[in-house]
Amino acid sequence: MMGTHISEMQGVRIVRILVSSKAQESVRTTQNSWFRNPTYVWVSVEEALKGALFDAAFISRDVTGKSTKSVTLKDTQNFYDLLKTSKTLKWVHIHSAGADRPIYIELMSKGVLLSTSFGANAKIVAQTALAGVLSLGRHFPTLQRSQTKHLWTPLVSSQLPTPDLEGQRVLIVGRGPVGLEITRLLRCIGMVCEHIRFKREEDLTLTGDSEVKIKSYHYTEIASVLSTIQYLILACPLSKESRGLIDKAMLDLLPIGAKLVNVARGEVVVEADLVEALNQNKLGGAYLDVFEKEPLQGGSPLWDLPNVIITPHSAGHSDGNEARVLSLFLANLDCFAKGELPNFLATHP
Repeated sequence: MMGTHISEMQGVRIVRILVSSKAQESVRTTQNSWFRNPTYVWVSVEEALKGALFDAAFISRDVTGKSTKSVTLKDTQNFYDLLKTSKTLKWVHIHSAGADRPIYIELMSKGVLLSTSFGANAKIVAQTALAGVLSLGRHFPTLQRSQTKHLWTPLVSSQLPTPDLEGQRVLIVGRGPVGLEITRLLRCIGMVCEHIRFKREEDLTLTGDSEVKIKSYHYTEIASVLSTIQYLILACPLSKESRGLIDKAMLDLLPIGAKLVNVARGEVVVEADLVEALNQNKLGGAYLDVFEKEPLQGGSPLWDLPNVIITPHSAGHSDGNEARVLSLFLANLDCFAKGELPNFLATHP
């Protein structure tokens, strides 16, 4: 049980929650029973700026907006400043699964509980990773360049190696909801999947029409398996163990022509080493949704490499995410109001 964290009003314990206007309206229109619950007081940014106190906060997707870990825009910073200066804040729920933005780390260092939306967009991220694998495997970057030049260049007349995807070996770094969903999707097209895990766990057994054991390795063993794979997919949180895990030494172990998909965090890869491997054609291609510094700077060589697909940290975006994240937030709000620990608590790195 947590300590005292909510106020009392005429004998009723009240939770005061800082939310954006958009999030408040979402609660009102889709989850009206929560909105009308007298136990909860919804505090707007305007009210907080005038001195209204709050015990909890919800950082919904509209709060972060176009801000990144590297660049925080004004409206986002205003919300962050309210959190940082609050004397009553005890818990924050965030819209993302990752909790590596500086504001989150700062809040946790002050003792604020931080819960994540772990798994809310896992299927969407996995579908994007699948799109990356298919696009690289079917040479879509090359075909797209031909399209822009109005050139008819069928693969059959090219010198590009185009092996069947079925039977190719994939190493997925991360065994959370995203990694597991990627495994399920890739197995549907006949790819052979193995995992890198960050805990001392047993091999995973997938159940369905038949049981299938998925071989897994501790992250300290990754060098022993890289030479056997055709696709390296990064789908792990950023941590002290995963930061810089894929560097020049690891990239050099991959077979010539292997491909990399990163839907995790940019800092999992040493970006300069990745650029070198791509420039020297050690890698057959890369799909990159995340980068060491975001937005990716206009002068980055990654933009112009012919064997690279770039998307602007959009792998998890989907119209359905808002409802899933809101549901997780409200479930955790009930836990918090009861004095229980919220689910999916982040830990200070």
